[in-house]
Amino acid sequence: MDLFSAYAATTPAEVTFDGRVSSMPRYFFGTRTGCEHETFGVQTAAGPVQIVDNVDIAPRVAVQPGDRVEVRGEMVHDPGRAPVVHWTHHDPQGRHTGGFIQLRGRVYA
Repeated sequence: MDLFSAYAATTPAEVTFDGRVSSMPRYFFGTRTGCEHETFGVQTAAGPVQIVDNVDIAPRVAVQPGDRVEVRGEMVHDPGRAPVVHWTHHDPQGRHTGGFIQLRGRVYA
């Protein structure tokens, strides 16, 4: 689905887009998975999104505010907040479409 349609929708959608990093990454452990995650904001043409990347599966992405990134993942909506894009990495069990984050020509998946 294109970014603008996904941004306006209320159902999860696979998206690929580029944007500018708007916040430093922070790290936390997922309550359901117990896996370490990295999260940071990205300003896109459609509006702001929050990237949530499982760094137990994919390597940390050394982003800084102002960096340009390309992202593929699943956009989900949380009412009252910016959409979240997760599944920005491969699925080790092969059941979900793999995503990625690309920064300065390097692909993190």
